[in-house]
Amino acid sequence: MSQTAAIDAQERARVMTMAVVRAAEKLGLSGKDMALILGVSEPTVSRMRKDEFRLEEGTKPFELGALFVRLFRSLDAITGGDGKVANAWLRNENRALGGRPLDQIKTITGLTHGLAYLDSRRAPL
Repeated sequence: MSQTAAIDAQERARVMTMAVVRAAEKLGLSGKDMALILGVSEPTVSRMRKDEFRLEEGTKPFELGALFVRLFRSLDAITGGDGKVANAWLRNENRALGGRPLDQIKTITGLTHGLAYLDSRRAPL
């Protein structure tokens, strides 16, 4: 890997980690919630918040982080950036998703279903 490619990979890891941390903060998610969503430990989430750990491209946590950021961006667009509405959506029962979205997105299947649900609401046919 060339030095430029290594720097690019480091920058993508930094940007993805920052995006995940910021989205989680805006949604008021705990370290435990984030650990379950990303498939990492709570101490790893804590290190991410301190910029002592970065999600590496090509790993499952990076991929799950990318899906989580997409879910956040869809939710943010639908709610017009209203954090209270986004938090309420995440924490209240949703019949279409079969439970509280926050509980559902802690599995890969639930995260992808939640993302598909929000995407369908952003761009209805």
